[in-house]
Amino acid sequence: MEKQENTYELSEFKSACEARCPRCRKGKIFTGSTYGLKTQKMNTHCDYCGLRYEREPGYFYVAMFVSYAFTVAEMVSSCLLAYLITGNDNSFWLYATVALMTVLVLTPFNYRYSRVVLMYWLSPGLNYVPNIKKKEINSAGQTL
Repeated sequence: MEKQENTYELSEFKSACEARCPRCRKGKIFTGSTYGLKTQKMNTHCDYCGLRYEREPGYFYVAMFVSYAFTVAEMVSSCLLAYLITGNDNSFWLYATVALMTVLVLTPFNYRYSRVVLMYWLSPGLNYVPNIKKKEINSAGQTL
């Protein structure tokens, strides 16, 4: 008996949140969960449509800038929240600790979603193709 494929389509935001392939929205970009005992590893190709995620050498260097923006926003938000909770504006160590802990806790999130944001919204020419068919990939990682 053949396995039936899902006929529904994920929305762009939901597929980005689930870290799915930006072209087919079915294959997974990462193996493992964001926060788990196993390290998260990025797949080289989509297991459904065969899209090569690293489009050119150094493609994911731009994700560092996205991650930087995430980190700054998270640090400012956490320090503002610490101020609203404590009301203390004179303690350097309070804000340094809060900012450092925020960065450490959210590093796996930033790693994963900075790459997802780069592929979904910052890469021209990488668009959703709703009727793409499943392709086979050989052991060398090439689409057949």
